[in-house]
Amino acid sequence: MIIPTSDRLGDVKEYYFSSKLREIAERRQAGHDIISLGIGSPDMSPAPEVIEALTTAAKQAGKHGYQSYAGIPELRQGFASWYDRFFGVTLDPETEILPLIGSKEGIMHISMAFLNPGDEVLVPNPGYPTYRSATELAGGVIRDYRLTEAEGWLPDLDALEAQDLSKVKIMWVNYPHMPTGTAAPEGFYERLVSFARRQEILICNDNPYAFILTDSVKSLLSVPGAKEVAIELCSLSKAQNMAGWRVGAIAGAKEYLKTVLRFKSNMDSGMFRPVQEAAVVALGLGQDWYDSLNDHYRRRREVAFRIMDTLGCSYRRQQVGLFVWARCPEGKTGYDLSDRALYDHNVFLTPGGIFGDEGEAYIRISLCSTEEKLAEALARLSTAS
Repeated sequence: MIIPTSDRLGDVKEYYFSSKLREIAERRQAGHDIISLGIGSPDMSPAPEVIEALTTAAKQAGKHGYQSYAGIPELRQGFASWYDRFFGVTLDPETEILPLIGSKEGIMHISMAFLNPGDEVLVPNPGYPTYRSATELAGGVIRDYRLTEAEGWLPDLDALEAQDLSKVKIMWVNYPHMPTGTAAPEGFYERLVSFARRQEILICNDNPYAFILTDSVKSLLSVPGAKEVAIELCSLSKAQNMAGWRVGAIAGAKEYLKTVLRFKSNMDSGMFRPVQEAAVVALGLGQDWYDSLNDHYRRRREVAFRIMDTLGCSYRRQQVGLFVWARCPEGKTGYDLSDRALYDHNVFLTPGGIFGDEGEAYIRISLCSTEEKLAEALARLSTAS
């Protein structure tokens, strides 16, 4: 290169799945029949009426130009109605919903909108790697809060509060939690809001797995007073099978959203209007859609459990979300099991260490493959010595 890399990139590396999926593609080109059980990209299609809404709108003149940075009114109303119907949360569609080109985009927008160099951010370990990289790219300082199996994969808020948190500006939380499949227990969100209020920390709840294999759907914003100290990301990638469509939103108080919009409006444009119109239809789907989706995932999860049994891993059957998370056999790491599965059996499993060092003794299976593919992976791995 004739110019140096920016200091802003620092130690940020290429996203793990970006490089790993490229390696898998290269191995497939070389003739290896790889079954990938890694990434959480739903393999099933969106509802037929959602696809019909997209194709109908795409054929209409006047639907192909630039769109509002804040989304069409119908989409904001769609999100607001969805929040009211499923979460019992009342939101003003004009000021308390900001549509996004995927919620991953929102993590970066929030970080850039609120962090100054040196501001500290509480990041879960294990947790979604983008919380960490977005903090670094925005000039923030990462402060891990460790989640352990012994503590039920929940933060110890008392221990955190005993520390000096004066430089902490944001805390990322994610329940149902990825990668561990932990659901927020009763009373946890209330304690979290009280903690945030005392410490004057903005809680950012990333909530894409609310509908996947859960007993009840929950929103942090349902807690009285939460809007004062919290915002929430939601996404249609998982429960509506629309990962590649890139549709999400931030929900919260207008003051926070106006700040995010100041950054967002300089970085992107509004979503393709036919995608927005189809998203409105997706947000209007009834409980029967989610029930049918979870029937598939429930059957797939049973096969994933059998794979973990074959690998000698231990796990909780009560976990929720789009993955199965398990502890590796004593003396083994997730990287050990992942490498053996890939290079000896052409099956890719995600090593837990990519989510932080608290995850190194764990491995993860995505449920985004058919039962037949999962069964084939089980058969291959059952030949392991």
